Amino acid sequence: MDLILFIVLLAVQGLVIGAFARLALPGKDPMSIPATIGIGLAGSFIAGLIFYAVTGGSAAPGFVAALVVSVGIVYVIRRRRGGGLTRPSGSAPERGAFGR
Repeated sequence: MDLILFIVLLAVQGLVIGAFARLALPGKDPMSIPATIGIGLAGSFIAGLIFYAVTGGSAAPGFVAALVVSVGIVYVIRRRRGGGLTRPSGSAPERGAFGR
């Protein structure tokens, strides 16, 4: 039972961190919930590795470090899809109500 609870808590943590990372960059990101969880978990893992290398294993990365790394991952995914910082896709921005 402890393993199942651990996996569920990891999924919730990944979802929360991934969702905040997606919200930190403007525009819609066409990602599924499992992709969001994966981004959050990857960001948390990479932040943990960075903190382990820098501090020698004496400190945990925390939420903010995982969020910063996850935002970086979302940005890299956007760039690979042809988008940018404010536009997730490579298409032209949509016109407003007055055609400008």
